Amino acid sequence: MAAEIHSRPQSSRPVLLSKIEGHQDAVTAALLIPKEDGVITASEDRTIRVWLKRDSGQYWPSIYHTMASPCSAMAYHHDSRRIFVGQDNGAVMVAHQNRVSAIIFSLATEWVISTGYDKCVSWMCTRSGNMLGRHFFTSWASCLQYDFDTQYAFVGDCSGQITLLKLEQNTCSVITTLKGHEGSVTCLWWDPIQRLLFSGASDNSIIMWDIGGRKGRTLLLQGHHDKVQSLCYLQLTRQLVSCSSDGGIAVWNMDVSREEAPQWLESDSCQKCEQPFFWNIKQMWDTKTLGLRQHHCRKCGQAVCGKCSSKRSTYPVMGFEFQVRVCDSCYDSIKDEDRTSLATFHEGKHNISHMSMDVARGLMVTCGTDRIVKIWDMTPVVGCSLATGFSPH
Repeated sequence: MAAEIHSRPQSSRPVLLSKIEGHQDAVTAALLIPKEDGVITASEDRTIRVWLKRDSGQYWPSIYHTMASPCSAMAYHHDSRRIFVGQDNGAVMVAHQNRVSAIIFSLATEWVISTGYDKCVSWMCTRSGNMLGRHFFTSWASCLQYDFDTQYAFVGDCSGQITLLKLEQNTCSVITTLKGHEGSVTCLWWDPIQRLLFSGASDNSIIMWDIGGRKGRTLLLQGHHDKVQSLCYLQLTRQLVSCSSDGGIAVWNMDVSREEAPQWLESDSCQKCEQPFFWNIKQMWDTKTLGLRQHHCRKCGQAVCGKCSSKRSTYPVMGFEFQVRVCDSCYDSIKDEDRTSLATFHEGKHNISHMSMDVARGLMVTCGTDRIVKIWDMTPVVGCSLATGFSPH
């Protein structure tokens, strides 16, 4: 185990405060203990460890507990000092038949809600240990969020869908299904104040869903080069922090007026030059021309050919931090100021499979398959404000 302390740089980027090593396998979850200099970690090496910071600045394991099976998920309730651990064998008080992917504890109802690779979400009573209910999906249930006031559960699965469920004492009802990702949903974050749901997926993208306004998908964010593994929305500063498996850390400015990406239009011919696409046999025969490949402009959504969409541009107001295909007319309409980035991107320099934040202190902890846990000071990036409770270290 080792810890590295770095001085604060002048540029606005996350500051690595400590690096914790000691697990023998991938670290699946790491959580900061609120108001204390401590970290709780769970690992595939079957151990749960509580690391406390010593006077030397290093973190040493103060509690070390070995489970019966590799640890796959963890939840910690600070007020009651309870840790809930999901395991690879499906155990969370014997709730699943396969690997547990996510756990949430509700103190008000004394429920432990969990999802797993047995394609189900379950909720159990912590007082009696009894199973209260289960709901099955057609794919592995990969991530979970829960609204404590309404008892709504959001479950992402490996088919790319998100299911909204209303949980009752012994039953549940499906409210709606959200479809928008082209890969498995890997992480979710629910903001109960603005009633926004954020989802990250293996298609490297993030979608913001307007649940409160019942508008469905409202924003697509593309800026990561690998699958998005963790999300955290900062309510007071209106920033979204996301981490990907290649070590990418992004901070998105959500306190701006953004545009929703258009739905892609379908056409048998280019909607600019009217040349036929290659499946439009009739028009190809009538005009004695070869069919063209169909593309789509990311700004207007029109179906266009390659010649009419020869330009590439970023368009951050619509979430496109990378250069994407746009038709020539849309390219001409984009001003230089429209290309100004609305996110900052940073390199975590290690695999990140899980991230959590202590918003009050502006701290973030990341962990992953490289067995390393890193603690970051995020205040240079997300801001240092009395309104958020942040203070310089």
